[in-house]
Amino acid sequence: MIELEGVPELIDPVMVAAFEGWNDAGDAASGAVAHLDREWKGEVFAALDAEDYYDFQVNRPTVFLEHGVRKITWPTTRLSVVRIGGAKPRDLVLVRGIEPSMRWRSFCNELLGFAHELGVEMVVILGALLGDTPHTRPVPVSGVTSDPDLARTMDLEETKYEGPTGIVGVLQEACTHAGVPAVSLWAAVPHYVSQPPNPKATLALLNRLEDLIDIRIPLGELPEDARAWQLGVDQLAAEDSEVAEYVQTLEEARDTADLPEASGDAIAREFERYLRRRDPSAGDPSDGSYLRDTSGGPRAPKRKPEPSTEEPPAAPPEEPGDDSPEG
Repeated sequence: MIELEGVPELIDPVMVAAFEGWNDAGDAASGAVAHLDREWKGEVFAALDAEDYYDFQVNRPTVFLEHGVRKITWPTTRLSVVRIGGAKPRDLVLVRGIEPSMRWRSFCNELLGFAHELGVEMVVILGALLGDTPHTRPVPVSGVTSDPDLARTMDLEETKYEGPTGIVGVLQEACTHAGVPAVSLWAAVPHYVSQPPNPKATLALLNRLEDLIDIRIPLGELPEDARAWQLGVDQLAAEDSEVAEYVQTLEEARDTADLPEASGDAIAREFERYLRRRDPSAGDPSDGSYLRDTSGGPRAPKRKPEPSTEEPPAAPPEEPGDDSPEG
């Protein structure tokens, strides 16, 4: 169910969505939306009915104590809004949840109905995949869309992917059919260190999101977390000669492929981001506390999926796993 009571008129709203599960290697995508929600103090104003979309034997509810009273939080998808301050304020509609177990078309239609009611101008869906990429190099992030005009104007790839898909691909296609501009941003996570969290991949997604919609995101401790994560993986790799040799092979392949990126657009993007972060006129983001919370209860800690005897493929053919992001 979608509850819009108490939501003010939004300013140039963009919907940013991420879903735990098959499309979220290293929890990088869901971690990015969680970071936005935390830094800008998003207020939940709606949640989809868990009974409609989740198999509770796959995504189990969690029990917690509040003032000595046992309560249950059900797996679902929650919606919040944050306002970005500065000279040109705008709103982000954050969608954070779990890949649904059933009725994906109804799930997408409900989110699109919500986007329509709030006047969302574009939908950005974050995803993360397992790939042959070294942890020592910048995280590759691909931006893809099904809209050829959007691909041309925003310097994105027009998706040509064919194969199995997840809720990211289904939601993007639903947006296309509904006439809503939609982009998917995919971060590649090293398959040999896929355990969550992966702050380096989360940071890469947020940097790409900044460039895409021209905002400044407060990063907090995330850059330091990313450095600590890389140092930790460096130490683990150094203790295993086979892993160290494999990482070196990936580094050589990556460096050869990225030689053209050592100058030009890549350097220009980094310099622009540096200037944007130093620009005092951008202003501090507001705390976003202008919505009434109608979520109906406290938010529980992030829930992890139950172990399953059937795991999603680490790298589907031609799909996110071989650096060919779907849309």
